[in-house]
Amino acid sequence: MPHKKLLLNFGTDDQLVGTGYRLSSVGTIMSYVLAIVTAALSILVFYWKPNWKVRLFYSKCSVQDADLFILEDKYHQNFVVWVIKQQVDSELEGPHFHWPNSQPVQPNGKLNRSRSKSNEFFSSDVSDDRQALISDTEDNVTIYMDSDLESANAKIFRYLDHHNVRYIWTPSNSNYERLHGLDTGVKCMDFHEKFEGNDESQRAALEVVYGKNEIDVEVKSYGKLFVEEVLNPFYIFQIASIGLWMSDNYYYYAATIAFISLISIAISLYETKKQAITLHDMVKTPVEPTNTVSKDNVKKTITNYELVPGDVIEIPANGCMMLCDAVLMSGNCIVNEAMLTGESVPVTKTPLPHTRAEEKFCPNEYKRHVLFCGTQVLQTRYYGNATVKATVIRTGFQTAKGELIRSIMYPKPMDFKFYQESIRFILVLAAIALVGMSFTIYIMTKYHQSMSVVIKRVLDIVTIVVPPALPAAMTVGMVYAQRRLKTAGIFCISPPRINLCGKLKLFCFDKTGTLTEDGLDLWGMVPALSEGLHQVYHDSGQLPRGPFISAMATCHSLTRMGGELNGDPLDLKMFEATHWTLEEPGEDTSRFDTIMPTVVRPPEGREPTVEMFPGIESAEHIPMSRLQSQQSPYEIGIVKQFTFSSSLQRMSVITRTLGKDFMELYAKGAPEKITSLCLPQTIPSDFAEVLKGYTMQGFRVIALAHKPLHDLSWIQAQRVTRDQVEVDMTFTGLLIMQNSLKPETTPIIKLLNEANIRTVMVTGDNILTAVSVARECSIIGRRQRVIQVQASPPAANRPAQIEWVSHEVPHVESETTDHEFHDNPYQDAGGDAAQDFCLTVDGKSFAVLMDHFSSLMPRICLKGAVFARMGPEQKAQLVEQLQALGYGVGMCGDGANDCSALKAAHAGISLSEAEASVASPFTSKIPNISCVPTVIREGRAALTTSFGCFKYMGLYSLIQFVSVILLYWAGSNLGDTQFLYIDLLITTTVAILMGHTHAYHKLVAQRPRGGLLSFSSMFALFAQIILMTAVQVATYLYLQKQYWFVKNVPKPGGDFDTVTYETTVVFIVSSFQYITLAVNYSTGPPYRKRIWTNKPFFISAILLTLLSLLLLFYPPTFLENFLTMVHIGIEHYGFKIILLLAVTTHFLGSFIIEVFVSETETFQTLSRYVRRKRLPNNKYKRVAIDMRKDPTWPPIGDVTCAENVTCRETRVAS
Repeated sequence: MPHKKLLLNFGTDDQLVGTGYRLSSVGTIMSYVLAIVTAALSILVFYWKPNWKVRLFYSKCSVQDADLFILEDKYHQNFVVWVIKQQVDSELEGPHFHWPNSQPVQPNGKLNRSRSKSNEFFSSDVSDDRQALISDTEDNVTIYMDSDLESANAKIFRYLDHHNVRYIWTPSNSNYERLHGLDTGVKCMDFHEKFEGNDESQRAALEVVYGKNEIDVEVKSYGKLFVEEVLNPFYIFQIASIGLWMSDNYYYYAATIAFISLISIAISLYETKKQAITLHDMVKTPVEPTNTVSKDNVKKTITNYELVPGDVIEIPANGCMMLCDAVLMSGNCIVNEAMLTGESVPVTKTPLPHTRAEEKFCPNEYKRHVLFCGTQVLQTRYYGNATVKATVIRTGFQTAKGELIRSIMYPKPMDFKFYQESIRFILVLAAIALVGMSFTIYIMTKYHQSMSVVIKRVLDIVTIVVPPALPAAMTVGMVYAQRRLKTAGIFCISPPRINLCGKLKLFCFDKTGTLTEDGLDLWGMVPALSEGLHQVYHDSGQLPRGPFISAMATCHSLTRMGGELNGDPLDLKMFEATHWTLEEPGEDTSRFDTIMPTVVRPPEGREPTVEMFPGIESAEHIPMSRLQSQQSPYEIGIVKQFTFSSSLQRMSVITRTLGKDFMELYAKGAPEKITSLCLPQTIPSDFAEVLKGYTMQGFRVIALAHKPLHDLSWIQAQRVTRDQVEVDMTFTGLLIMQNSLKPETTPIIKLLNEANIRTVMVTGDNILTAVSVARECSIIGRRQRVIQVQASPPAANRPAQIEWVSHEVPHVESETTDHEFHDNPYQDAGGDAAQDFCLTVDGKSFAVLMDHFSSLMPRICLKGAVFARMGPEQKAQLVEQLQALGYGVGMCGDGANDCSALKAAHAGISLSEAEASVASPFTSKIPNISCVPTVIREGRAALTTSFGCFKYMGLYSLIQFVSVILLYWAGSNLGDTQFLYIDLLITTTVAILMGHTHAYHKLVAQRPRGGLLSFSSMFALFAQIILMTAVQVATYLYLQKQYWFVKNVPKPGGDFDTVTYETTVVFIVSSFQYITLAVNYSTGPPYRKRIWTNKPFFISAILLTLLSLLLLFYPPTFLENFLTMVHIGIEHYGFKIILLLAVTTHFLGSFIIEVFVSETETFQTLSRYVRRKRLPNNKYKRVAIDMRKDPTWPPIGDVTCAENVTCRETRVAS
């Protein structure tokens, strides 16, 4: 019976499938024998492929009995991971962790034998006498032990560590499962009712389980790096080649290659260590004392490295750097989260609210109450002498910062056609080498060469056909492009992504802060009056005192730091428009020690003083009843904040107005969300019409609402949940915010459109506002029809359905043919009216489409131009959907809610400071999207250079291969210095300098090819090989016909002579061929500048050509001797002219092949005909073809049901 597999992280991007193995004494002995027989070569092979050793010498077994596993990820990468067993001497008992003597017991008293859906894949043959570590029960995490040990009192658990993630053995599921902290399977109420801190024994045991609280990036010594670098297959191949050349007396060449390799290794080691040190310094945390609170309020100071989940820590009054993820339990914190989000705007963190007993805690949903590792707490606020406390939920690499660092240390492999096909091309070269080796053996046998000479010449063929410098040549373009990007203020932490930028076909953009200005201006205020939403105020001084102005003054998260107001830019603009003042009495760290933590008042308001209340010693002792009866100024105290949530699309505050005997709630947020929580009778009848009018003009609209809370006490206000109070509100009015486009936005979008790069807006803003901005910046055409996809989830009596609603096309001022626009508003110039439309989708509809209309997603993604009200994860899902269609997808955002999408895209560009954001492959100091075409141009230049260098190195090896085979046939060979001249002076020089050509300044519609083995590339390659071979053979045959030619006669048993006519002619002709190919593979526009702009390369090519001409016509004696050339006198000038004509013919033929054959549209059409290619490879093109065959789609005015039938509820297109 085959053993079942280990399955980890089922259904996620980190899914791993493992096979268990156990140690075998027989296998161990066999491995030693093999190492002796192969002279340790097997040890080297198993170092490269450790999974081969495991499969050969270890016994496959069940998951339960495995000593190690071979793990395979979704990218088919294999990893060998050992099972670790560790002893725990401390007892572990607490509300969330405990050591049982048997299987965990659920709250109902039954044994926990539940199995996950994926457990059918797991091994189930678990013996009863073995128990190991950690299983999630309903309310706690259970720590298991092994009982089959020598010491009955010892606690042992088993686990795997892979990519800084720990997986724990759980007998209840017969599987290893990922170790979580208190971020999974914990109820919100547990933090308030159960977690009181860990004592010494609990912390000691949990430290064994979770390890030290550190994010450690290893900085290896130069010695260790040197050994690892030298053991790379590339350098092993070079070492073997150098050894071969030394044994063959090629001392000059071998010494030179060894010197170059050492320099290359030194540079590589320096760069590797430099990057490791940079990352290490970025994540390094100093050892700092941390105050913890355990049961019975016992305090103890420990180091931050000793923190474990469940610890209750005190946040210092003057702030600190967070070194773990912790849930805030008391007090408020002002936090700078720039390290994680790239935004330096301070964020207010509030205590975790009391929620329903059953509600599970999720860090993403409650992120406004979580202090994340790596963020800076700027200051704290608390009540009186109390301290700000937080409960540790995650440590080390489990934290949000740890996950970011893991994504940098272990990036997902690039699925790029060029890299995949380059490996196949090298295999093709290896196959050619086998043919050459066979031919060499035949020739050497024919000339009766000794066995040692045969072996040397055969191995020499391998080093010729598969050049050791080939992998390095592929990176030349990326290295130069990375430097140029850095000069332009764009930093790249993943150089292989630069080549991917050359194939981008679509770019997604966030709106606010990316396409539009960061700041918002308050354009107007529209209070809800009895006659509707008609009155617009541009000055808050004109507004009467009431709920509208009170909502503007209180519904925000602003705070004073150093005397300055800080907070969200929208909140700042809103509050400043009121001309009110905000006061937070007392020291920064004790602001709760007053009647209200924050007080706002209009310009004429005065703060209540002790003198107003005889007999009262201080302001904090003033009774509420006395305040209410006292005729006091108008001012409002903010009792509690429900901070803004992007998923809820709103925020609210509970306030108390001085002189009133009840509290009030003020809320602001997305109009559609706020109105859904308001009493219907309070919403003006013209609300929808007014909202649509403002949003279609591009304004950002914020809705305000309020609600009196008559029966809410101070204590109840601190414990009430937002769901309990944010209902049945009274609609108050609208705030109209103006968010203008950045001046660079429209020209860049038009530039991308002209370059045939599709642009898409992905934003969290209102859909009509987004459409207006998209039309203004040309993401949507001025006359393009806009159709909104309104999807709703299934209800009791109907399935999920889609309404296809056509938007009006707003009046557009135009300098040309306005009458055409009015006559046919949906006809784009030169386009098909039926297909000239775009789709818009909001986040709620997107979720329904993903769940119930997956078959329509390709079409919707193909025609979607605006995706509004999208959450962070939905943005990433959209990027993945577009990638699935075959698009090369770029994403540009401000780094806040775009982190997931930036990491998912092929090229993510964050517009935050380079030092502040590590979530994106590219970060730009340029605060606008002008960096996007720069990245694309550099990507195209780098990709073109990589192609050129790769093909050049491939053909260089084949030129030398043909030369050597031709000379072997003649019983001769190239000399040591001739090899040195070709490989070092010509090839190395031009290969290094080829990539120095800058990117072309224009962005053209055609993209460079991404396939190395495409029909056109292979046709050009084989044509070049045939032409090159024909020129060498023709000149060789022409040489033999010369009357002065003396044929070389090899000596039996000895090595081939290198000073012959054949060698001299082949050497000179091939020298020109290397230069020819270097020039022809350095073509300029449309992706790179002209060849002469690369002055180092251009000058080198001219000098090398002149030197080759000198060797052809008038070679100096010392050069002839050094290069072991036979002197061909000036009297044979005609012969030399013929050679020059031959190499000139090769240059022209090679140029014609590259520029006028393989690159022309006629040839592309011919290649498609030859391959009988009827449908394009890219899925999005096939979807577009299908859509053109269906002119009735989308069914505007109809309703499409999830069963793929059209509901006969015809709507009128609005």
